[in-house]
Amino acid sequence: MSCVLLAACLVMGGNPSEEVQPTKLQFEVSLVPGLAAVPQDGRLLIGLGRTASPEPRRSMTRTGANAAPLMGKDVRGLISGQVVSVDRTAVIFPIRSLDVLPKGKYFAQAVLMTNRDVKLVDAPGNLYSEPVPVELDAATGGTVKLVLSKALPAEKLPESTEREKYLKFQSQLLSRFHGRPYVLRVGIWLPANYAKEPDQHYPLRITIGGYGSRYSSMRRTDPSADGMIVVRLDGAGPYGDPNQVNSANNGPYGDAITQELIPYIEKEYRGLGKPDARFLEGTSTGGWVSLALQVFYPDFFGGCWSCCPDPVDFHCFQLVNIYDDANAFVDNKGVDRAGMRSLQGATTETMFHQIQIENVLGDGDSWTRSGQQWGSWNATFGPRGADGHPVALWDSKTGIINKAVLEHWKNYDLHRVLAKNWTASAPKLEGKIRIWAGEMDQYFLNNAVHLLDGFLRKAQPPFVGHIAYGPGKGHGWNEFTQRQINEQMMEIARKKAGAK
Repeated sequence: MSCVLLAACLVMGGNPSEEVQPTKLQFEVSLVPGLAAVPQDGRLLIGLGRTASPEPRRSMTRTGANAAPLMGKDVRGLISGQVVSVDRTAVIFPIRSLDVLPKGKYFAQAVLMTNRDVKLVDAPGNLYSEPVPVELDAATGGTVKLVLSKALPAEKLPESTEREKYLKFQSQLLSRFHGRPYVLRVGIWLPANYAKEPDQHYPLRITIGGYGSRYSSMRRTDPSADGMIVVRLDGAGPYGDPNQVNSANNGPYGDAITQELIPYIEKEYRGLGKPDARFLEGTSTGGWVSLALQVFYPDFFGGCWSCCPDPVDFHCFQLVNIYDDANAFVDNKGVDRAGMRSLQGATTETMFHQIQIENVLGDGDSWTRSGQQWGSWNATFGPRGADGHPVALWDSKTGIINKAVLEHWKNYDLHRVLAKNWTASAPKLEGKIRIWAGEMDQYFLNNAVHLLDGFLRKAQPPFVGHIAYGPGKGHGWNEFTQRQINEQMMEIARKKAGAK
């Protein structure tokens, strides 16, 4: 048995040496008349939940050994009256095939993901069926009929208030890249005395949440973040979270933010409009984004507060060393590579497991177009293929790493970028970088921080900044409270203003 096949068996369940009869169980999905004016293209998902409420579609991206079975298939040109069959040939998660689906009662539901700009199951315009109660037995087969009868409503911005503002800002740079009107969504939180101080101008706190965090989460902004204009960026795009930086697949996001969006906000909402009055803060994916934007635009931003950032050194792309490892799914001894651990160090998910659900969600049965974490990283860091889509860092089924793409990936390895340009970058970044991570980060992100830290401790000119670790702490551990971060930013803004 090959190492990769062994990994598949361990994660997906079952033994490939066992004789399992091919099931005749299938699902037939159709489109109700009048729901769509034009033929529909998209990714068809079928979820098999155990309850009608919450509906199966609400948990279609959930991982873990107990996740509900999920199947995926591409659909092109679906029209009313046409039937799409989904059977044992479709990719499935978390079991290894539809042939071994546990017998029992389920609620089956179909979703057709049609939104081109927001790769989410619940994106505006996506079509879905009502949950259908069914009793399924792979041994006896049968046909389950599902009808796409509903569409998620068109996008509507949250209602703005005196202090909360929500915008859809059309970016000319990104519109040119995508060949169609393209908007940046953003939430804005204004200072408490904003309306009472019409002549006052304020520093900006640009905040980025964890993977896929939406701009609409501005409503959860800590009220202690006052005296500043808080800007929350959106973590949704055609390939998932765009990571807010220029990339071959997502387009010039970083330039759009620094050249278009932020200048517009500062003009419209009385920002100070100065580099030393623009601060970045984020957690997890937001931690990487805040650091990356500071590194790539050192003269535009005045500092970053980066909590448990996504991999900042690709020698530790979680537990994959993309430069030296041959396979993402197993190590050099053929042992399953962990994708997630508990605070006690036990493996809770393997890499194969995490990639398999993304293969189900992704167009073309590929994690590279899943809209999930691994797919969004690949779209941001990797090159664009001849088909106009991201080139995979590793094979979807075997995990074998494609070394031909590594030169492109190096441009986003923040340790490598800093080391390559340190002499010129050090003066511009002096006092601007703050990073912290829990030493038991469930996604092993502390490992990459240590590699970056090792370089910065010996760097010449000397690094002036702050890196800290939380012993025994997990993903999302914060060294500072939100109030402390805000006070630190405000203090820098006051000192810079007073020095001029």
